[in-house]
Amino acid sequence: MPEPDRATRIAILGVGQMGLVCANALAGRDPGNGDARKAVDVRVWGHDPDEVGSVAQTRVSDSLAGFELEETVRVCLDAADALAEVDVIVAAVPAQFLRDVFENLRSLIPARAGIVSVAKGIEVGTLFRPTQAIAEALADDPDAAARPLGALSGPTIAGELARCMPATMIAASDPATDDGTFAAMIQTLFTTSWQRIYTNDDLLGVELAGATKNVIAIAAGILDGLNAGFNAKSALLARGLAEIARLGGAMGADRDTFFGVAGAGDLATTCFSPEGRNRSCGEALGKGMTLDDYLGETKMVVEGVATTRAVVALAAKYRVEMPIAQAVHDVLFDGLDPLLAITSLMTRAPKAERVG
Repeated sequence: MPEPDRATRIAILGVGQMGLVCANALAGRDPGNGDARKAVDVRVWGHDPDEVGSVAQTRVSDSLAGFELEETVRVCLDAADALAEVDVIVAAVPAQFLRDVFENLRSLIPARAGIVSVAKGIEVGTLFRPTQAIAEALADDPDAAARPLGALSGPTIAGELARCMPATMIAASDPATDDGTFAAMIQTLFTTSWQRIYTNDDLLGVELAGATKNVIAIAAGILDGLNAGFNAKSALLARGLAEIARLGGAMGADRDTFFGVAGAGDLATTCFSPEGRNRSCGEALGKGMTLDDYLGETKMVVEGVATTRAVVALAAKYRVEMPIAQAVHDVLFDGLDPLLAITSLMTRAPKAERVG
């Protein structure tokens, strides 16, 4: 935690969309609060020197139209500079790469620094959530047991955040490593006149909701590609949320989490926004594009693709029925025609509705 009367030092790992919008939210002027700035020292770093160098020179990003990085944010080519004496680390790295990043940077991370993840995925192989992967990567650190870990999640389309459009998010932490102080600190740091942050002690549920909604968003995009209509998509959201809540309940999460901002809120945004990369991937598949061709063309990491494998594996582990997630898996990895996938869901045996 920061010392009294000193700016909070924050390192953001990752110069993708979320890393950059987080930097501006933390360091920028707040137009609804008299253009005030927080007492923060924000640095950003990324693993690709060319990408980091471009951001340092231009202060803009090819992936965020109209975005300009705040002048007070320091772009660091050296991870040691970014992490020097920081109080908080924001992990804005895709879930499948988090472990490698933190294993490589372990010796540079200050003992007192708390870590908050904004990644939305499940690590394939281990089936770990982002904070679990980070914790294991730092397990040899003698300060690991006392280090607070958290997640910041919710309906967060980066392009809208970059334009300071109204948004809400959840700052979650685990009571095992945080008495609520770290979550409250994240809440304070990220709160602006246009960005409202709630706290939550169900870290498992918040991270699981953020990851699984990407799988349902791919299905929603498939419906868009097939021109299936809004009735079908709304039904998909409702039944997808039921699947997510069932899995979460089986894993020990708080069921209410899935019907709040981090659950239903994030799910709706991702499934309907034209900027949602998982929905866009599904739409391309629904229109007949192959997954390999789509991933070859896009510059973005589509978290839901890898996470679909992990979610189906979690469903099997916890013996939870998740037909939508399974159908997405079959389209992505087994060559199932998207239209046949929808047909298979619609022709399942009739039953009473069950939610959660």
